[in-house]
Amino acid sequence: MTEARPDAAAPACLWERDEEVTAVRRAVETLRADRASAGGLLVFQGDAGLGKTALLTETRRIAEEHGCAVWSARGGEILRSVPFNVVRQLLQPALLSLLPEEAREYLGDWYGIAGPALGIAEPGEGHADPQAVCDGLVNAVRRLAGREWPLVLLIDDAHWADEESLRWLAAFAESLDDLSVLLVVTRRSGEVSGESARLLDAVAAAAGVSDLRALSPDATAELTRTALGAHADAPFCREVWAVTGGNPYDAVELLAKVRDSELEPVESRAAELRDLNRSARGGGLVARLEELGIDATRFAWAAAILGTGISVDLVAQLATMSREEAVRCAQLLRAARILTEPDPATARGGDGDLEFVHPLIATAAYHSIPDALRTAMHGIAAQVVAESGRGAAAASRHLLEVHPDDDEELVDQLRQAAREHLAVGAPEAARRCLERALREPPTPEAHPQVLYELGCATLLTKPATTIEHLRLALSMPGLEGEARVDAVRRLSQAQLHNNQLEEAVRTVEAEAARHAPGPTRLKLHAMQYMWEGLHAGETISPRRSERLAELAAGCTGRDSSERALLILRGFDAMARGENAEEVVELCDRALVNGRLAPGLGWTDTEWGVELPLMLASAYAYSDRLDRAEALYNEALRAYETAGWSGGHLALAHAYVGLAHRRRGRLIEAEASLRESLRIAERVGRGLPLYWTATCNLVDTLLARGHVEEAQAVAERYEFAPPYPATIVIPDPRSVRGRLLLATGRTKEGVNELEAAEKAAAVRGHHNPVMVPWAADLSRALAAEDPARAARLAADVRRQAERFGTDTAIGEALRCAAVLETGQRAVRLAAQAVAYLEASPCQYEHAAARVEFGIASRSAAELERGLALAVSCGADGLAAQARGALRSAHGLL
Repeated sequence: MTEARPDAAAPACLWERDEEVTAVRRAVETLRADRASAGGLLVFQGDAGLGKTALLTETRRIAEEHGCAVWSARGGEILRSVPFNVVRQLLQPALLSLLPEEAREYLGDWYGIAGPALGIAEPGEGHADPQAVCDGLVNAVRRLAGREWPLVLLIDDAHWADEESLRWLAAFAESLDDLSVLLVVTRRSGEVSGESARLLDAVAAAAGVSDLRALSPDATAELTRTALGAHADAPFCREVWAVTGGNPYDAVELLAKVRDSELEPVESRAAELRDLNRSARGGGLVARLEELGIDATRFAWAAAILGTGISVDLVAQLATMSREEAVRCAQLLRAARILTEPDPATARGGDGDLEFVHPLIATAAYHSIPDALRTAMHGIAAQVVAESGRGAAAASRHLLEVHPDDDEELVDQLRQAAREHLAVGAPEAARRCLERALREPPTPEAHPQVLYELGCATLLTKPATTIEHLRLALSMPGLEGEARVDAVRRLSQAQLHNNQLEEAVRTVEAEAARHAPGPTRLKLHAMQYMWEGLHAGETISPRRSERLAELAAGCTGRDSSERALLILRGFDAMARGENAEEVVELCDRALVNGRLAPGLGWTDTEWGVELPLMLASAYAYSDRLDRAEALYNEALRAYETAGWSGGHLALAHAYVGLAHRRRGRLIEAEASLRESLRIAERVGRGLPLYWTATCNLVDTLLARGHVEEAQAVAERYEFAPPYPATIVIPDPRSVRGRLLLATGRTKEGVNELEAAEKAAAVRGHHNPVMVPWAADLSRALAAEDPARAARLAADVRRQAERFGTDTAIGEALRCAAVLETGQRAVRLAAQAVAYLEASPCQYEHAAARVEFGIASRSAAELERGLALAVSCGADGLAAQARGALRSAHGLL
């Protein structure tokens, strides 16, 4: 049991908070001890009025006493629709104290990404990537922390923080292990749901939560006697506890009312406490305001509408009163303990003269405004905020509360606000603005445009909602030309993200049928074949490959549509196992001076990431790994430079890992693929990018000989049927079949490889390197069904010779050698080595060397194979080579 009475200097709300204060003091001392100390995170949770804000005030006092810099912010119930509100409060004061060039220096490459969200830099054109902005904000604090050490961050009422700030907070909490910063957060439980609740729970999970409890009867009695005098009798003190439930805020407010009313603290007057308590908080606020007069009430209401940045001048405009009247009202409200000057521990950004004494009073004041008047005041507030130069986005939270009234100007303001929100990486805020604009409603001419903009805002976050909006927009007159084609493209993209690939193909196909032959129709056809090329199931359009070949045959690469068709044809030919030289020639024709053409780049949005990935993959599996690696690394640089740290960056790391795996750099491949999965986890499981990273990591770990780890990864990331509707490279069924064989589940492995065979036949994918099921199945069947194994090996060799790359032919010869014995096996193994030595795939070369050494009993070949295996990081293959060498030297 903690002591009832706190330190004499501490506020009453800290009674019975010894454990929490001790935890704070210990965390501050740890932070202050060494610049290299790990960061700390404290989360205090409790119902309203249990002293969370008082704990933060005490934390500030302790931190400043120890020489720490302290930054603070507070969530607000009516401010949750304002993106980056809390993180701006936290960082703006420090950033605004710097000269612009200093801010640029401290934020470095993140200035252009995080700066607009923080309100210190102008946003760029287009939509900012929300994940990149979140990462930029994390890095902004990391950089500033080095300048401000020791730094303590205080966030009050995190349950009322905006979702964008909560996303930053959750990401930042994960990074504290290697950052010397103390973060202290307070929250109520059960106040939020959905994504905000998930993010808050993630923060709590990183720290553990300290639950605040109500005061005990003894502590409440001590508090009562401290406030009213030692003569307060026991029954009176007990009634104070019963009336307030031991809530520290309620107790303090009630005791203040007891003093003001000169009520004697004796048993005979205890019955009056309940009425006094009702007037001390919540519903009693209306009566308190009425006592101060109508002007003071109007002032308090206007302050509650503003919520933050409460300056006397701005409130005067909103309340339509003179500045002299506003100053008088502010003084009255201060005296009545409703408003106060900002406390440094809870200041909200430094742009206001006043704030409410407690969040409970702010909430009560806001909800005490009659509904119709509150709506009207929000409309006036929007105008006042806009005229103050803060922009449409700042005014939008007020516009969201205005009743629909066929106001064309309001629709325009909301559309402008949505654009501003998207430019700083707040698509959810943009969505709210555009959905509100639809309720106004827009004019018939503007309606499809608003739906189109709404579809663009929700494309990556809510694909099902996007589909609904864009379908409706396309069904209306008014969306024509490039905007219509772009809407079709985005609709098909949303359908793809929503696992509706066949619908995506049909959407584009139907739009192409509306157009006469020409550039637009050609572009739509290319889009259609692109989605079909990604489809893992049966080909949707009959004779797709033939029609694609016919279209591509007439393409010279004069525009992006023709280049897209050349890429699609090259990828299709590679997957089908057609001649690799022709594949490379098609891909080369799609480039401009050996580089991606404008409009087809990694960060260009006209076509998306799919086309350049198809191009690079066609090169990768045609033994032109030099060009594939250049493209994959270019993607990684482009996304890092642009600050795209979500799904695009995850894909880039995955494909860089694929290139390392193809090269035989298995350790580097594993590192890239694990980084890809780390990023993909933030984006969400089940997406194609998640499958790509997982499949390649399992494949890489098997190549390294780390079978148990490969199995663990497969289980952790659910690498098992059902498979996604989009294709994954390499083929996931083939890789999983190989995993099952490696773990001794032979029958299951054979079944999986046979399923891969059927799926490949449906798609016409006969490239034995990209879809390697046949070679593994042949090896698995060698003992029990040698005839079928031989047929499979012969098919692999025929397909490899048709494709014509050194890797494909060398791998086919390796497969054939395993099925033979004696000199026939030796000759085939030697031929495999010859081809794979010329291949860029060093792991396969190493495996062929080891197998040749074993077949020929050549220590020299085994030594060479061992050296190659070690250089690749293929631990299992190296162990096999060492074992064969010991046998060859007679050591066993």
